[in-house]
Amino acid sequence: MIDLATLATYVAIVLGFVFIPGPATLLTVARATSSGTKVGIATGAGVAAGDVVHTAMAIFGISAIIATSAMLFSVIKYIGAAYLVYLGIRAILEKAPADLGARALAVPAGKAFRQAILTEVLNPKTALFFLAFLPQFVRPENGSVMLQLTILGAVFVLLGLFSTVVFAVSAGSLGAFLRRNPAVLKWQGKVVGGIYCALGVRLALQQR
Repeated sequence: MIDLATLATYVAIVLGFVFIPGPATLLTVARATSSGTKVGIATGAGVAAGDVVHTAMAIFGISAIIATSAMLFSVIKYIGAAYLVYLGIRAILEKAPADLGARALAVPAGKAFRQAILTEVLNPKTALFFLAFLPQFVRPENGSVMLQLTILGAVFVLLGLFSTVVFAVSAGSLGAFLRRNPAVLKWQGKVVGGIYCALGVRLALQQR
């Protein structure tokens, strides 16, 4: 098991990390603002599910393959970037409903959840982060390395989910207010799409 001092240090660092706005946070906020708190929380849950996959990859060494293979890293990176740009273009081209109550721009929670999983899993930078970050808090003298990695990964996922829920609730409340304004409703899809496209470009330009 992990000693309390190491675990406390790890939790403090992760809390600081997950509350610094990054791609996962921006995706969650964009969904919550445009489609409501429930969809924002579903997006955060999808990101957390993607992080579970990355934890498993780090534990079983798949991330190490990505870290040592420049070609595989690039393939995954560009697939993830293309997927984000695709979501962004769809949001930009989506027409706002004539009836403000129709909420045609809203995305179902299940769909947002699945899209968030794909977005997070297809980010090789996240895989490398788990590979480089988690082992720093593993102490062989504390027992099973695999068990320690599992605990560290689970803590990261739970704290990450907590942060995205906080952002989703805050952004959802703001979005409900903004959507009552016809001008905002008209442009929100383009703004959200722009965020997705920017995240896609950012991912494509990332270096190992």
